[in-house]
Amino acid sequence: MSFASEGRGLGTPVPGTPTPSRRVNVKPLKRLAPYLLRYRGRAAAALVALVVAALTTLVVPIAVRRMIDFGFSAQAVEMINSYFSVLIAVVAVLAVSSAMRYYLVTTLGERIVADLRADVFLHLTRLSSGFFDTAKTGEMISRLTADTTQIKSAVGASVSIALRNLVLFLGGAAMMVVTSPRLSLFVLGAIPIIVLPLVGYGRAVRKKSREAQDTLAEASSYAGELVGAIRTLQAFTNEVMARKRFSKAVEGAYGAARGATKARSVLTAIALFLIFGSIVVVLWVGAQDVLSGDITPGRLGQFVLYAVFAAGGLGELSQVWGEIAQASGAAERLFEILDVEPEIKAPANPIPLPLPARGAVAFDRVRFAYPTRPDSLILDGLSFAVNPGERLALVGPSGAGKSTIFHLLLRFYDPASGRISFDGVDLPKADPADLRRHIALVPQDAVVFASSVADNIRFGNPNASDDQVRRAAEAAHAAEFIDRLPNGYETQLGERGITLSGGQRQRIAIARAILRDAPLLLLDEATSSLDAESETLVQKALTQLMQQRTSIVIAHRLATVLSCDRILVIDQGRIVEEGTHAQLSASGGLYARLAKLQFEAA
Repeated sequence: MSFASEGRGLGTPVPGTPTPSRRVNVKPLKRLAPYLLRYRGRAAAALVALVVAALTTLVVPIAVRRMIDFGFSAQAVEMINSYFSVLIAVVAVLAVSSAMRYYLVTTLGERIVADLRADVFLHLTRLSSGFFDTAKTGEMISRLTADTTQIKSAVGASVSIALRNLVLFLGGAAMMVVTSPRLSLFVLGAIPIIVLPLVGYGRAVRKKSREAQDTLAEASSYAGELVGAIRTLQAFTNEVMARKRFSKAVEGAYGAARGATKARSVLTAIALFLIFGSIVVVLWVGAQDVLSGDITPGRLGQFVLYAVFAAGGLGELSQVWGEIAQASGAAERLFEILDVEPEIKAPANPIPLPLPARGAVAFDRVRFAYPTRPDSLILDGLSFAVNPGERLALVGPSGAGKSTIFHLLLRFYDPASGRISFDGVDLPKADPADLRRHIALVPQDAVVFASSVADNIRFGNPNASDDQVRRAAEAAHAAEFIDRLPNGYETQLGERGITLSGGQRQRIAIARAILRDAPLLLLDEATSSLDAESETLVQKALTQLMQQRTSIVIAHRLATVLSCDRILVIDQGRIVEEGTHAQLSASGGLYARLAKLQFEAA
């Protein structure tokens, strides 16, 4: 499935997502079966408890008929006492079985949703970069939270209630036939008149429910973007504009939810009128039969109670159906994510990378365009090789394709044509995870997570000891500012490291790369956020680090590439110059012009 379409605005469905007008049914809920089967023992126990509770309910009308028919005379006292004793026992069984059903079903719903959330999140982490070029983060979070909560409500309560009422309906209908076949014909004949309108109107309910879920995801997505950029929002004093846009999104979600609720309310009203109206008609017919002596008052009472049970079960089914339809829409949205196949994945029989890894890299006539812009080539026939241990710099104007080279090396994307290899192994033939374990990256925009300093550095190597973390921080010249933090390495950093300066975040990222100790080091403007003093210190650390491994450096500030063995000048996806700093400065080409502008300005 391709996620390459562009121009996707707020609320536009993820590719492969059905539009709200598409007919939705409960089939997506069937895909929860594998999760349910993992806990088949608990599910079976819950089903037994549910059936026992429903069947004990069906015993009550029999006792009622006996009491009515035998009367409340002094001679019947002993019999009435025995019936009430039995009813107490029945109520006790009903209470215990209902409690067991509630506990088992509720915990089963929680367990299934926990597994589903974990699977969806794991799948998201394995999807290719092309998916995230177009997918909205807020919408993905909404699916992980709001949609799974909807499923939990259905699996943990609605399905249980539906099954209970289904048993009551079937059991009540069967006992109605046993009690009075003639009256049963009236009731059973009314069922098609009741069910057909419910089925037809239920489609409108499902459509409205899906619209409500999609609109809520849109509002959540926009809110996530605003909260994630709160300082930018405040700096440009756009709070009013943001509030208006979010209020509009929230109102849209409210309107969709109100429409869904209105549809369900109308469905409930139709169901209850048709169901209990039919009971009134049957009760009138039964009263005539009692007057004519065809049935006893007790038998009519028994029949009416069973009719109420059956009608009540059917009525509850109509209400629960709306909740199940909502859960079906939520399940459909979640399984749409699980159905997305990553474009970048390991082959069936991956070729292992040589050990020890040398870090040799080769590009051979590589052409590439991002999926969102398929007609705009970023790399056009690019060829170069990096020898093990070599320090290579990539220089050129913005948009020349330098960062794209890193994206392809990390195999976030595959080229349209050409060949890329690592230590002689073509990247598509290797396991992407194995390849990435051999690469350490320091991006231009350092990512810092809302956890401790130590955990952020340890992201480069989850198994690293505290001493290794400290040594990496010292090598990145980050230890000095870390020691000044309130709790040192255990200090909790704000979301995206918002409590740190840009230079501090960059040094955390460098420490992370040092800790990874990979044979290939990728530095994308690694010192761009540092002040002059910090840049000098970090540059020394990076120079020492690069001596031990193959290094590819992207830099607009040419002072960072002076120590590199070779410089490639890239423009419009092609290599236009190659050489050392001295050679390129003397050639009078693009590099010389860039160097003159920077060094003269300095």
